[in-house]
Amino acid sequence: MPMKLKHPFSNARRWTIFGSALALWAFLFPFALHAAVGDTNRQVMVRDITNVEGVRDNLLVGYGLVTGLRGTGDTQQTIFTMQTLANAMQKMGVLVPSGTAVVKNVAAVFITASLPPFARPGAKLDVTVSSVGDARSLEGGILLMSALRGPDGQIYAEAQGPLVMGGYTAGEGANRKEVNSANVGTIPNGAIIERDTAVDLKGFKTVSLLLRNPDFATATQIAETVNREFKKSVAIALDSRRIDISVADASAQSVPQLIARVQSLMLTVNTPAKIVINERTGTIVLGGSVKLLPVSVIHGSLSIQVVTSYEVMPGGMMPGQKTPTPATLVPETRLNVNEAPAQSMRLDEGANVEELVNGLHAIGTTARDVVAILQAIKAEGGIQADLEIQ
Repeated sequence: MPMKLKHPFSNARRWTIFGSALALWAFLFPFALHAAVGDTNRQVMVRDITNVEGVRDNLLVGYGLVTGLRGTGDTQQTIFTMQTLANAMQKMGVLVPSGTAVVKNVAAVFITASLPPFARPGAKLDVTVSSVGDARSLEGGILLMSALRGPDGQIYAEAQGPLVMGGYTAGEGANRKEVNSANVGTIPNGAIIERDTAVDLKGFKTVSLLLRNPDFATATQIAETVNREFKKSVAIALDSRRIDISVADASAQSVPQLIARVQSLMLTVNTPAKIVINERTGTIVLGGSVKLLPVSVIHGSLSIQVVTSYEVMPGGMMPGQKTPTPATLVPETRLNVNEAPAQSMRLDEGANVEELVNGLHAIGTTARDVVAILQAIKAEGGIQADLEIQ
């Protein structure tokens, strides 16, 4: 596909056309994964691959004002900031006429936090504060007391305190320098929990474990490992994600003790065969026993470059002229055509995807070419793994 590029230092225009020819042959026999990938079996604890159903975080969000800014707050055009400031001052007993509040040192913000499981009143949370309006920076600001609400609309925490910034801005106009984001800050331990959200584990008759990566084999293996630990059938895998454990059959003294004992169990899991590709960064991650059929790849490219440059023709006074001729720009066009010979590579029995990717880079393929080639091999059935492109 033609792509038009503009040279940053001149008026040159370049068109580059890339064409690639791929010939892929897949044979009938698979082969073992190369030892470079390593053993895909690994020992893990149950707590590392599962969550307990009902034991989870809850998201909180709030709206408030950050004050004390050095003229970097919202402008007069941000109407909701002026309205919020007027309402806050009215609650303090100060009546501010509509439209007269100046908000250069104030910014409207959203506050977000994560409420952990078994949170008790009086415990503290870290909060993140982000600008809502057109404030240039929140540096040096202090968040006024703001309520944090859950999905049900109830208030679960109150946040307040000075912001800690991970970025800054300095200067004005063309001399302005900005590092990271100056419109997002954090307040460590900036919120206090006001509502009890702890889950009552005493009422649990069944402890359900949820696999983070669903897999029937792993779910069945967890149930078998738990049953061997308790020397009787107390656990059952319901599907590829959920394993139920009977509290009564386990004869545990308490539910927390049962969960702690189960989560500490070790088992061997198989990493799924999967290839994750980030096309934007060219990152390719291989996981598990990714297997290939022997494959051949032919790759060639044609590059056409058109460059237009300008030469200055000096002016001057010609005989009979009353005024001198001004200098003119004369365009000069150069055409370069480069057709590289087709590059080929062959993967024989015993190769793997890692060697395929290394070979593709060796013959000069780009990240986009690698993605196209892997997709073609996957469509042919040559890659025995899931291919995920981000």
